[in-house]
Amino acid sequence: MSDLLIHSMSEFSSLILPCLDEAGATEISEIGSEFGGMSKLLAERASNKGGTLTCIDPEPAEGFADWAAGENCVTHIAQPSLDGLKSAGSADAWFIDGDHNYYTVFHELSVIDAIQKNAGRPLLAFMHDVSWPCARRDFYYAPDRVPAGWRHPHSFDHGVKLGHQGVVEGRGLRGMGHFAVALDEGGARNGVLTAIEDFLREADTDDRPLYYVHIPAVLGLGIVFDAKADWSEALAQFLLPYHANPLIARLEENRLRNYLEVIEFQDRTAAG
Repeated sequence: MSDLLIHSMSEFSSLILPCLDEAGATEISEIGSEFGGMSKLLAERASNKGGTLTCIDPEPAEGFADWAAGENCVTHIAQPSLDGLKSAGSADAWFIDGDHNYYTVFHELSVIDAIQKNAGRPLLAFMHDVSWPCARRDFYYAPDRVPAGWRHPHSFDHGVKLGHQGVVEGRGLRGMGHFAVALDEGGARNGVLTAIEDFLREADTDDRPLYYVHIPAVLGLGIVFDAKADWSEALAQFLLPYHANPLIARLEENRLRNYLEVIEFQDRTAAG
């Protein structure tokens, strides 16, 4: 499988780091670690700002645990996110880039929101994979961690293609055994963006309104933040040009179509 698809949250660093500066964020928590990716950027920032980085990931990349242990500002919680959050404290900013399915993301956001409310702190959360292919389709790294009533029929052997609501066997964008994809796209309780929308319907109130920004590049970055925070308007104005930007979305679609063509070529070559 080609490694041409850029997929790291760190690609958004030119937008994320100014947001953290505007919000004065020094205590940061991250679900889903990228050894050498976003985690390193956040750790470097935490070190420079006298802050902390807490990483929740039960199965990080090889070498991550040793790296985290050697960083004074980094704490690694080696548990699934919903278990690790039970003992987590509040933070200035949260990064959610773990298991990309409705159940996990919806409950991560709900628990994090409750943690922030209990601490009297505003919510600022950055979420990856809010666009295709995970926006309206569940992906499972560990299907057994998702209760049966929330888990869609899925496959580790099938892939997905743009504009195709079903799956294709042994073709398309697929996990090669590393993750499973829901057999169907769309519908209730399916996908990361659906989880965010349902969370916002419950959490966005007159007493505590929330803003949501959707940047349709590099598999999609979503940002949820407290509209009453002192820094919220400055953040909104900074991010507004990128929100649902049709040119960015078109460029991302073209990028994905080219990548899928590369996969097709590789599959044809492998088949002889």
